[in-house]
Amino acid sequence: MKLECRHLTKNFGEGEKETRIISDVSFEIKEGEFLCILGPSGCGKTTLLRIIAGLMEPTFGEVIFSGNKNSGPINSMVFQEHGVFPWMNVIDNVAFGLEMQGVPRKERYTQSLDFLKRVGLSKYAFRNPHELSVGMRQRIAIARAFVTNPAILLMDEPFGSLDAQTRLILQEELLKIWSEHKKTVIFVTHDIDEAILLGDRLLVMTSVPGRIKEIIAIGIDRPRDSRMESTPEFINMRLRIWNSIRSEVEKAMQEDTGDAEN
Repeated sequence: MKLECRHLTKNFGEGEKETRIISDVSFEIKEGEFLCILGPSGCGKTTLLRIIAGLMEPTFGEVIFSGNKNSGPINSMVFQEHGVFPWMNVIDNVAFGLEMQGVPRKERYTQSLDFLKRVGLSKYAFRNPHELSVGMRQRIAIARAFVTNPAILLMDEPFGSLDAQTRLILQEELLKIWSEHKKTVIFVTHDIDEAILLGDRLLVMTSVPGRIKEIIAIGIDRPRDSRMESTPEFINMRLRIWNSIRSEVEKAMQEDTGDAEN
């Protein structure tokens, strides 16, 4: 499924306290494309993703979905905090979306176990989430998102709270699953290396109010993994992106300092 955002703008508050978080954001994403969104803290990345997910209404603008519709939901969202249900075991967490769709228990368990195998958690299927590490719980959230067969997968810094080693492993697991299923993915991150490793294109946002500063084609052949980070093309792309976003990060830091002084 394809997606088009047209002139998305979001304001919070009213009157003198009204603040514009994102302003006139327009872009398209093709079916099966992996789009990363990068920007300074507070620029509206999460707000943009929530609008696309239908969790928040824009003040102005619209989101248009078109193309092939599969049997699952239009979109599924994975947050930075894994959001697993502590009262459910692992397989019931993964199967929750299928249960909400009315899929019979045996069928949803079969489908969920397949995705648990893909993320290396099949032997933990009947364990409780509190018995697992944070990284393992985030794998549950990723499996739950994929198993419902969404047309578009929305990911809001899903690896942001993980240690570096776990993060690398999950990035590569995500790429493996994505290469098999070719879902349309919008992935919010604050990490340049992560964006290069994962994305087909990168949408760079300005400091608040968030606008699109630039859309960069990554242009590095797939398959990719963390070993590529020392190659000249990866290093050059990292510098290219940093040169684009650096002034926005500095501007956001100055705004934070100004707010603290006032």
